[in-house]
Amino acid sequence: MRITLVGSRHFGVTTLNMLREHGVSIVRVVVADADDRLAATAKAAGIEVVVQANPKLVVASEIAPETDLIITAHSHARIGKDALAASKLGGIGYHPSLLPRHRGKAAVEWTIKEGDPIAGGTIYHLADRMDAGAIAAQDWCFVKKGETARELWERALAPLGLKLLADVIDYAKVHKALPAKSQDEQFATSAPSLS
Repeated sequence: MRITLVGSRHFGVTTLNMLREHGVSIVRVVVADADDRLAATAKAAGIEVVVQANPKLVVASEIAPETDLIITAHSHARIGKDALAASKLGGIGYHPSLLPRHRGKAAVEWTIKEGDPIAGGTIYHLADRMDAGAIAAQDWCFVKKGETARELWERALAPLGLKLLADVIDYAKVHKALPAKSQDEQFATSAPSLS
């Protein structure tokens, strides 16, 4: 399986390392910033790195030829329709909430702010609307009393994301397709800014 990884920062690096250990071919890494630690890690591993022309949008020319699957890992860029069409299976991302709950950039912070006793993570299909594509995999965890968003992310949600990504990749290797279950919009939350 040929993967184009779009991402940044620590979660991008841990995803890259998980993919390398998982027996897939990472053919290209796409980053918004050439100085990002994901770019440095990919270059050190001999993986081609492409810097997005527009930090908010990934286009088809930035996806490696003959990509089977696009994976996003801590990317805030939208993956354009043309980019998704350039990949045999489209694209998936990890969102640290039980989608459709807490869509958007501050999902873990909203989990804490809303006092949710249960959190979770979702592997979802990349789509036109942010965090609104079909669910490929989902799992949950408890939130500890007094836990901060960062503590919850590091203790439970980041490791959960890596496990779910690995599960979906294993499924795709066997079935040559991705699991997909529509999100139930009646459970969607709207997240105003955290200011």
